[in-house]
Amino acid sequence: MRRDLCDGVGIARLLNATLVLPKFEVAAYWNESSGFEDVFDVDFFIQQMKGFVNVVKELPIEIASKDPVRVDCSKRKGQFDYVESVLPSLLKHGYISITPAMSQRRDRYPLYAKAALCQGCYSALRLTSTLEKKALELLQAIPKPFLSLHLRFEPDMVAYSQCEYSGLSLASAKAIDAARVDRKPWTGETARIWRNRGKCPLTPNETAFVLKALAIPTNTTIYLAAGDGLMELEGLTSVYTNVVTKSSLLSGEDFTTMHGNTKAALDYYVSINSDSYMATYFGNMDKMVAAMRAFRGLYKTIFLNRKAFALLTSQGFKGKELTEALWKVHRDDFIMGRGSALPDCFCEFNV
Repeated sequence: MRRDLCDGVGIARLLNATLVLPKFEVAAYWNESSGFEDVFDVDFFIQQMKGFVNVVKELPIEIASKDPVRVDCSKRKGQFDYVESVLPSLLKHGYISITPAMSQRRDRYPLYAKAALCQGCYSALRLTSTLEKKALELLQAIPKPFLSLHLRFEPDMVAYSQCEYSGLSLASAKAIDAARVDRKPWTGETARIWRNRGKCPLTPNETAFVLKALAIPTNTTIYLAAGDGLMELEGLTSVYTNVVTKSSLLSGEDFTTMHGNTKAALDYYVSINSDSYMATYFGNMDKMVAAMRAFRGLYKTIFLNRKAFALLTSQGFKGKELTEALWKVHRDDFIMGRGSALPDCFCEFNV
């Protein structure tokens, strides 16, 4: 959501268009509906975007009753230019709906559009006061120092990866099968190639092994930035015993009734303020967290190398030999954290 909003701000500036606060399409993922105002401080966002992009809460009455013209901005091969491809539809219809995508690289934006994107991404977006208060309460409850770990090993994640795992519990295997639908796992040589390309999520047990290889003490306080449904978690917690979660640290009806995306916002807030951040995947949240941490000068950020782990284990590396090899792979891999950020966002400039 945050990534798409950042892109939306940049595109609106490119097209010299007014941006209507977006509607979050989360029903399919969390079986719920919630709005921009449930997560972000609307008035602050609009105020901070003045001079960059005009933002309104609702559509004008004269066009609010009609559906917007949808413009396809999905990823395409070759050059793509929003001004050439999208602006004509905006001028013709006056009101369009797009799904932001990296069809046009941000580094090709003119400086004024980059400035708007940077302002929207790094300065204008803040949580609602209620949600930020809850996030601060959570942050203060975590023993310091701590490592925030974004672990991805949910049934839908594994099913989507089309990877096969051995040694899982019967419950985990059933949950993955139920989530697969028509996404059957790769088999044979294709499965080996797929795994060696780093396409398979690390299990909690594999994650614990990599953390030990990186000399992370087993008594380290680890905040688990993850949603519900993590499988095989004992593979991590049997090695790293000081693992805490938002559900274990927060209580009260206000937490149990939170939407899924507001809980995700808590994880994001804690992760950008943690002493260090590690991720077992390189998804949208990881990119945004790494970018914000770098923007704020927090560089202890690393993405665990799934490809290296798969290649080394497939080559027969075990025990101490595997540990030493993983250490060498990650040694110089403390990400500067640009992620989805524009390099220009790290510079001071006037437009």
